[in-house]
Amino acid sequence: MAIQILVTDEDLTVQGDPLDDWTSLDVTQRFNEPGSGSIQLVAHPYVMEQLQPGRRLVVIRDGAVWMAGPVEVPQQYSWGVGSGGERPPGTVTVYLSDDLARVAGYLTWPDPAAAWSAQPDTARQITSTNAETIIRTLISENCGPAAAAARQIPNFALATAAGVGTTTSVTTRFEGLLAACRRVAIDGGNLGFRTRQTSSQIEFEVYAPQDLTATARFSEGLGNLRALTYKQSAPTVTHALVTGSEQATPRTYVEVADSTAASTWWRVEQLVNGTADDDTNGELSQDGTEALAEGAQPVELSTETVDTADLRAGRDYGLGDQVTVVLPTGLEVADIVRSIRLQATPETGEYVTSLVGSPEATSDPQMVRLVRELGRRLGRLEAR
Repeated sequence: MAIQILVTDEDLTVQGDPLDDWTSLDVTQRFNEPGSGSIQLVAHPYVMEQLQPGRRLVVIRDGAVWMAGPVEVPQQYSWGVGSGGERPPGTVTVYLSDDLARVAGYLTWPDPAAAWSAQPDTARQITSTNAETIIRTLISENCGPAAAAARQIPNFALATAAGVGTTTSVTTRFEGLLAACRRVAIDGGNLGFRTRQTSSQIEFEVYAPQDLTATARFSEGLGNLRALTYKQSAPTVTHALVTGSEQATPRTYVEVADSTAASTWWRVEQLVNGTADDDTNGELSQDGTEALAEGAQPVELSTETVDTADLRAGRDYGLGDQVTVVLPTGLEVADIVRSIRLQATPETGEYVTSLVGSPEATSDPQMVRLVRELGRRLGRLEAR
């Protein structure tokens, strides 16, 4: 196990010695969502001096950045006397997110070049354009290099375009920036996006996940699978019934169906408030496609994997990639890697856990999922 923890300022300048005396680490990468984690350390003076508001943490695993981003809680300090207390100098727990969390704090402005007081009543619309280009444009003009100076994330840049994705459209207005990007990513070829830290910049990149079902395989026989839980549920929607804006005359209605899921299980209808007046540019169909993707036969597969010389998280597979897990029953499950969790202590070493399944496959509590869904729906209403 080779894990290194560095503290930087907003300009990515390392602030001091690596934080070596840590007692536990728990960080989770997430597909098309901000990653997060926590690290507990012995509260030496040099540690406390570095853990200040506005700082960033960089977690390096085997020479590669596993997660890097802003510190949300710089110091959760604990000390006490007696058998139940933390002996001097005590411990400090720091909580971090990856740099995608900075992007998540922005909304899509109808006219990003104009001041807030001059925003128009219309929505931001990009039609019949490559999905990667749309995502890069939304990011750049709202928080990246093309954004107003006050909205730019420091040292934030767009990586070289990957040339991935299909043609799609988007209409958005005061919607969560990442929510809008996820809609485009799903409809434009199930793309992924992430931030990466280089020596001098935080780069935002769009990528096409890989189909690794033939090479990234986990099973007891291969020695890289310690434990798993598996759950498959009926779809929560097979027919998305999308409505256009009620101000449009005549009002547009679009049905997007997953006939395979409906025949395997049964028909489940869901009303979807679309983000456009009509389906001229396919935006109402896009809304239906997103609803189907979120509710299609949820498969939740949580695995406790072991890195081997042949298969290692971050090297041989990553977020969004399709992998295969062979259950002891003989069933083979192939689906998308939704999150990768790295847990470690100096005494016990590393544990890597992957969550594989549909977008609804999540380890989040029900209340967290509800809040996220309400936020998404409010964003849709604003987009109208």
